[in-house]
Amino acid sequence: MELQVPEGTVLSVVTGSRAYGLDGEGSDVDRRGVFVVPTPMFWRLDKPPTHMDGPMAEQFSWEIERFCVLAMRANPTVLECLWSPIVEHVTPVGEELLAIRQAFLSREAERTFAAYSDDQFRRLESRGAEQPGPDARFAGDPRIRKMAMHLLRLLVSGLHLVRHGEPLVRVDDRLRARLLAVRQGATGWQEAKRWREELTGELTAAIAGGSVLPDEPGKDVIEDFLMRVRRSAL
Repeated sequence: MELQVPEGTVLSVVTGSRAYGLDGEGSDVDRRGVFVVPTPMFWRLDKPPTHMDGPMAEQFSWEIERFCVLAMRANPTVLECLWSPIVEHVTPVGEELLAIRQAFLSREAERTFAAYSDDQFRRLESRGAEQPGPDARFAGDPRIRKMAMHLLRLLVSGLHLVRHGEPLVRVDDRLRARLLAVRQGATGWQEAKRWREELTGELTAAIAGGSVLPDEPGKDVIEDFLMRVRRSAL
């Protein structure tokens, strides 16, 4: 299938299971992108969209300014777009964006990755994983197992970020086998919870021990990039 991207797209990557190395037969192809609209459109009363769906299935794109703001706020999904190993479309502007990706990282990412995972685990528990017979419910609901797998992977990514200064997107064979065991039901709910607690403890200790990340993102670098993009789109 020929790749289709919104007009003005400067970067399109594959995210989700296929980028993580956790895909199986029939896995969706999740695509995320960044687009630029002509600068004069911002002079109108009706502003251009900050994001859009499509045109392909499972495809979502952000306007470049919105993407930069979310990345500076350490949105895990947005940050992982910058480290996706599968880049399907990139222009010179997209290459510049990838070249400054380290500027988006700060210690805010430590808190965001941990808080997002914790919040989603609580939602997971409220969906029935902590009801009577949790292992049976976990084993019988592939949606809960898939969600648990991805939340554990997110914690692994956050730990790698604190220790090495960038998120981990594609997992190695050992992690792949362990994560897929959660998704496939070979790992029960209680064991998945223990792994989560271990990762959370390691992440907390790594943060307390001193991060390699700066306190704040490189706002000047990002703003300079965005202003050049706006000027070039006049």
